Parts: sequence; structure tokens; C-alpha cells
Amino acid sequence: MSFIKEEWKKLLLFITVFLVVYFLPVGNLRFNNAVINSISMLNNYFREHFLLGLFPAMFIAGALSVFLKSSEVIKYMGGKANKIVAYCFASVSGFLLSVCSCTVMPLFAGIYKMGAGLGPAVTFLFAGPAINLVAITMTTSVLGLKMGLVRTLTAVLFSFVVGIIMAFLFRHEEVKRIQNIAAACESGDTAKPAYVNAMFFTSMIALLVFLSWHHKNFMIIAICAAAALTLIFVLLKYFKKDDYAVWMIATFEYIKRQMPLLTIGILASGFFLGFEGKDGIIPSYWINSVVGGNGLLANFISSFLGSFMYFCTLIEVPIVQGFMNNGMGQGPALALLLSGPALSLPNMLLIRSVMGTKKTVTYVCIVVIFSTAAGYVFGNFF
Repeated sequence: MSFIKEEWKKLLLFITVFLVVYFLPVGNLRFNNAVINSISMLNNYFREHFLLGLFPAMFIAGALSVFLKSSEVIKYMGGKANKIVAYCFASVSGFLLSVCSCTVMPLFAGIYKMGAGLGPAVTFLFAGPAINLVAITMTTSVLGLKMGLVRTLTAVLFSFVVGIIMAFLFRHEEVKRIQNIAAACESGDTAKPAYVNAMFFTSMIALLVFLSWHHKNFMIIAICAAAALTLIFVLLKYFKKDDYAVWMIATFEYIKRQMPLLTIGILASGFFLGFEGKDGIIPSYWINSVVGGNGLLANFISSFLGSFMYFCTLIEVPIVQGFMNNGMGQGPALALLLSGPALSLPNMLLIRSVMGTKKTVTYVCIVVIFSTAAGYVFGNFF
């Protein structure tokens, strides 16, 4: 009986795929351009962000799950940790990394699964892409001092508020989760001494941050060289053959779990919303027509659409500039600058794989609501 049921599922899947492909409007200019945009977006992400961004982040996430003691993570970022220290540490860590919404995901997954409290982990998740030092500098130079200052202040505030709200809403579930992690991981014998982990993770994070720096000068190259030498020294002196094996296995698990979701999300984002100023299935003039002025609806639509769009690091600034040149209000522009870098369709799929549907939906709703409110207040009162 179960065999017949499985065969019927396969048949239904085949029919569904057949009908979708059969009725695809191939030849329609907008559809063809949307397909090209989705592929171009995926190509750009792999070229610009994978090798020097997401790939190193996967290795760091794998190392976090293997070599870092869960007791240390719980001590500084767990439910019983000093709240001020935990949230400040998470916010500053995210700010220093300055990564996009997808590259931050492996790092978030690593610290969350090692016992970090939901609040500090979410603060880290939001702060990484939202409080991007280079992007904020670019916002100030392109969109003006007022927009750059407001974006910075609201992003810093939101990183704390979003984390605190998430921790409060899921406080009972979190106590049980951290207790289970502490009980399961306390006996792990692959964790390294603190000074080894300090050199190991600092050197890898330095490479992650500075290799992806857009304008490399002598100082940046020197930092990368020093970090690489430190990493090689640590690996040769303190790591054994078995360490490399478990590290690679853990890293591969992250890649295997997250890359399919990321790929699907990027393709869908490019197809529906376009890429680098080129329209997807949804025309850009539709978006411009509903985000003019500073009304509450305009701010909500801007925040909502921004949460699904994928922004490569820094690209949100020229996109918002283009929207503003076509009539977007100041408030919706800020709403897009807050929700856009912090969220995306690929990012949502990855978050769901880490902390489940309920927490993901709650997190997205909080970001969209707060971005809408910030845009509305800014557009109407400042």
C-alpha cells in the first residue's frame, strides 16, 4: 500500500512538472528577461560572494560546531549570560563582520546551535548585514548625511530590540533548547583550548572580512597575510589529522544543507524582482507607483518587498537612489534600507532550516513592522 502511495506521488510530481514546463511562456520578452536576470543574479553571487564570502563562512561555521566548547558559548551568549554583555557582544560581532544577509547565515547557525541564546543570536543575525560600515558610509555619501545617520541609529537600535523581542516571545522554548545543548555537548573532546581558538577563529574571521574588502591597499594585504600565516601556524602546530576530518565533515554538512536553499532563493528573487536595475516578472514601475510619498501603506510595501529582495553588499544604495529618482519617498527609502539588507528570500529559507518556521515568520514580521514604523516616522516627522 505504501509502495503504491509513493508511486502515485512520483506520478503527480511528474505531471506537475510537465504542465508547468509545457505552459511556460517561452518567447515572451518579460519572461525571458526574468529568466536571464535570475541566472545572472546567481552567477554574480557565485562570482562575487561565494569564494571570498560564503565559502569561508561555511568553514568557520563548521569549525564553530566542532572546536568551540558549547559551555563557552552558553557562558557569554546563553540564556543565563549577562544580558548587556551578550547583546553588545552579538551586535559588535555582527557589525565588525559586515556581511550580506546570506553570508551571515552559516555563522548565525553555528553560534545558535552551539548554545547562544535566541536573542543574542538574532541580534547577531540582524547586525551583520544591517550595520554594514562600508554600506553606511556609502549611504551617507550618496543619499545624504541625514539618511546615513538615521539608517545607522535605527539599525543599531533594531538589532537590540529585535533580539530582545524574539527572546521574550520564545523564552520557554529557549530554556529547554539550551539545556539540551549543554547536556549533549559537554562531553565533546574535540574542543580546543581558549588561546588556540582565539588565534584560530580570529585569523579566519580576519580573512573573511578583509579578503572581501572592495578596495584593497597595502594595509589590507598585510592584514590578510598576517592572518593567513597565523592560521597556517595554528593548523600545523595544534591540529591533528582527525581534527581536519571532523572539521571538513561538519563544513560539508553546512554546504549540503544550505546551498540548495540558497540557490533556489537567489533564482526566485532574480526572476520575480529583477537584478541590478533590470526588471523581473514584477515591473519596477509597479513598485515605484506604490512607494511614492510617505504614507503608512507605502512604507509597508517598501519594507515588505525589500524583505524578499536579495541585495549584494552595497547594491541597496544605488537601487534606493534609483527608486528615489523615480518618486520614492524618504520614509519608504529608509524602510527599504532597513529590511532589504537584513532579509531576503534566500535568507528566509536558510533561517527556517536553522530555527524553524514559527520563529522565522516571527522574525521576518518583526523586521518588516519595525522597518515600516521607522520609515513612517522618518518620512513624516523628520
